[in-house]
Amino acid sequence: MRDDSCDFLIVGTGIVGLTVAWELKKRHPLSKIIILEKESKVGLHASGRNSGVLHSGIYYGSDTLKAKVCSSGAKKMQEFADEYNISYNKSGKVIIATSEDDLATIDKLIKNASENGIIAKKLNEHEVKEIEPYANPYQSGIHVPETAVIDSKTVVKKLYDLLKGKGVIFKFNSPLLAQDKEDRAILTPRENFFYGYLYNCAGANADRIAKIFGKGLDYTMIPFKGIYYKLDPERNYLLNSSIYPVPDISLPFLGTHLTRVISGDVYIGPTAIPAFGRENYGILKGVKFNEGIKISSELLSMYIKNKSNFRLLAHTEIRKYLKPWFLKSAQELVPELNSSDLLPSNKVGIRPQLVNINTKEIEMDYIIEKTENSIHILNSISPAFTSAFSFAKLIVDESNYNNSTI
Repeated sequence: MRDDSCDFLIVGTGIVGLTVAWELKKRHPLSKIIILEKESKVGLHASGRNSGVLHSGIYYGSDTLKAKVCSSGAKKMQEFADEYNISYNKSGKVIIATSEDDLATIDKLIKNASENGIIAKKLNEHEVKEIEPYANPYQSGIHVPETAVIDSKTVVKKLYDLLKGKGVIFKFNSPLLAQDKEDRAILTPRENFFYGYLYNCAGANADRIAKIFGKGLDYTMIPFKGIYYKLDPERNYLLNSSIYPVPDISLPFLGTHLTRVISGDVYIGPTAIPAFGRENYGILKGVKFNEGIKISSELLSMYIKNKSNFRLLAHTEIRKYLKPWFLKSAQELVPELNSSDLLPSNKVGIRPQLVNINTKEIEMDYIIEKTENSIHILNSISPAFTSAFSFAKLIVDESNYNNSTI
């Protein structure tokens, strides 16, 4: 086989791309796999910036792809960690109501847990406080004991090392620019590659790449910025594990929450502030003029149409740029927090959220589109990290690479 050709070409070295390569190598040990990455190393974006929470799947209805892969994915991630001596902590979490309006959602989440085979217990106020004494539940909450935390960067690095050891070829600083459909080739700034089957696992850029292949035409990506504060270590006693609010289940965001990560530090966040670039981690850093104009136009259209109460979301989240408003949202969970407890943090993430350009609705589930020789993973947002090993199996099962030859 030529140096510039491969059986499988994967775009993106986030957790989805790496686990797809892992799954392919399990099934086809002798296959040649090339992974393209536009950055200089793996895990620089969502996969290396998330909080490392291994979610249970309680938020997702049983008819969704997320529900199909989340719980099993968390188990597979823990099995991988056990095999390769990666630390994790099955610390559990509580989800608490903060108002009367949340009580019906508590019941909905318990129903999801029952249908998805998730261990979860509905609690009264007293029972919540037995687990998290400083929490402030309104009448009710849920305990999810199987929720765990892990160091996401360690997982990504281990997969990278293992895949290299299995002969997988990584091409860094190699963004996919165009394709030659007839020759089944793709163009990067440095070289061209020929492939049997292509997996688009490019995360925040997956919609762009899908469009090169004539897919994802009904969607665009709108980035949302997640900002965190770190809890003063002297106040870490306010939290035993993790405290989450009951989410608005019409939206894919979980609300400001408190999480004790694998290091023992406690982070508070994230926000879900509309951002103006796919890598807009700072105030202006990562903003590109043309991209910013397009995103602004889509946000304005979503604001006007106000699907899924988007207007309220925008108003609520933008205010969280100001520390007093951020603190107020955190105090709904733990009233004893004060401004001096919230220390500045360089922990910032971007959630690349897919939006239907026709309806202006935020897509809630993973979306998979295929051509004859490629598969495109769109909207691979949380719980993509948790789900990764099971999600990769589903992706490879869905692909029709058996009909593809170089």
